[in-house]
This record gives sequence, structure tokens and C-alpha cells, in this order.
Amino acid sequence: MTPPDTRAEVPTSGDERGLLLAFLDFHRETLRWKCAGLSAAHLATAAAPPSDMSLLGIVRHVATVEADWFEDYDAALPVRADRPPRDWDADWAVDPATVTEADCAAAWSTWHAAVDRSRRIVAAARSLDAMVDGYSLRWVLIHMIEEYARHNGHADLLRQALDGAVGE
Repeated sequence: MTPPDTRAEVPTSGDERGLLLAFLDFHRETLRWKCAGLSAAHLATAAAPPSDMSLLGIVRHVATVEADWFEDYDAALPVRADRPPRDWDADWAVDPATVTEADCAAAWSTWHAAVDRSRRIVAAARSLDAMVDGYSLRWVLIHMIEEYARHNGHADLLRQALDGAVGE
């Protein structure tokens, strides 16, 4: 059954920062909506063989992506030129036989913390033209919208395969 859609509509006009943030929040909330009401077993299930992608893997991945892309724009932190390489595959590794409700709650907690931090960083930035490592904050916001939109398409297919729930 499709859960109630509580996402806020994106305004059809406004300033650039406001529109970018509204679209990003819409996509964040779309992921939350696609996962709403599912058990740990469902969230951990790779429901579109042969892919091993799961909704829980998507949540873990976008939490990492949020933290990674916005971290360098945090004025409270030094820019880390020596950042160790990330193991991007680690977020996707989900064993449905061992995943618990606590694991899912921890993933959502990490995601919420990353989103909250990203929002604070963007709110504190004076300009979307702020550059770090060759990327403007504007580019990062657009990239994050693209990242969520792509994975929300995956989430839509995964959710429909799990319980038939559909929606935009």
C-alpha cells in the first residue's frame, strides 16, 4: 500500500537558492516516502535482481554523499586535502539476513544528521559561488538534486517490487 504523501510542493518561482533547496528537500522527502512503513527486512531486500541494490543501501549511500559533498563548505572545518579515499561500495553492502530494525534506525539517524548538517552549511554560506576543490556550492546543490533523483527512481522500482506501492 502506498504510504501517504506528505511532501511539500516545490514552489514554481523564487530566488535561485530557495528553488535549489526546495527541489533538494523534495527529493530528500521522496526517498523518505519511498521507505515509509517498511520493515528492516524489506528495506534490506534487493528487490530488482540481478542488482543487489536495496532501499537501505540507498539511504546509507545518500547519507555518505551528503556528508562528503557538503563537508568542505563547512567554515568551521579546515579543508581536508588529505582526505582518505571513500569505499563507496560499503554503503551498498546489505545482508538482509542480518539487518535489524536498529541497523535501519541507525542508517536513518545518520541520514538525518547529514541532512541537518548540510542544511546548516548551506544556510551559513554567503554565496552559491563559494568554491572548494573546483566545485561551486551551486554545482554541489545541483549534483545532490541529480543524485537523489537518480536514486529515487531506483527506490520507486524497489518499493513497487516489494509491496506494489507506487507513486511519483
